Amino acid sequence: MAEGQDPSTVMKQQVGKAAADLVKSGSIVGLGTGSTAAFMIQFLGEKLKSGELTDIKGIPTSFQGSVLAKQYGIPLTTLDEVDHIDIAIDGADEVDPHKNLIKGGGAAHTQEKIVDCLAEQFIVVVDGSKIVDKLGTTFLLPVEVVPMAITPVMRKIQQLGGMPTLRMGVKKAGPVVTDNGNLIVDVKYEGGIDDPAGLEQTLNNIPGVVENGLFVGVTDKVLIGEIKDGMPIVREM
Repeated sequence: MAEGQDPSTVMKQQVGKAAADLVKSGSIVGLGTGSTAAFMIQFLGEKLKSGELTDIKGIPTSFQGSVLAKQYGIPLTTLDEVDHIDIAIDGADEVDPHKNLIKGGGAAHTQEKIVDCLAEQFIVVVDGSKIVDKLGTTFLLPVEVVPMAITPVMRKIQQLGGMPTLRMGVKKAGPVVTDNGNLIVDVKYEGGIDDPAGLEQTLNNIPGVVENGLFVGVTDKVLIGEIKDGMPIVREM
């Protein structure tokens, strides 16, 4: 570990690299969003540059991913141009023992869900702090909502037992606006989420809800970065 490097950053780098190592030449790759996925994108770019990987194309799940991919020289494609995605790699805000996730801390979960669900293999990269016994215990559930429906949707979520708050921007006046031009409602569930699969469907059936951050039964592999005896290690869940 380099002198003065923050252990959690090194851990994210290691797990990002471990995930990048799973990508084979000729693959269509779903490029996730967030700090750990950013390291994975960087490593993919380096592998392309060195010739260790050839002929890969990326499908970004956010504007952030698209900017990073261009920066690191990863050619991009779109869902209109491909008929499959070989592998998608993305972070998560919470992971439960069944590999179900809450995502959307970066407000990109709608595009992430589209890409991650299409991928033949979906790899999740996290640090140990994201592992929970039950979803919704450490992180609020993000729900992307069409702006005109924000009030009725929040009212309905409340009737269904959730405590919704509109996500406000940081260094921006007013609410967070997603890459799709929608708003984000973060929902707290007292005692966590008992039935993630049921709640995912219930929320998505509310008119005006675009998508929520519950990813149930999508994940194939979880790579966890941890610090052990002062050294970063990566283990598979």
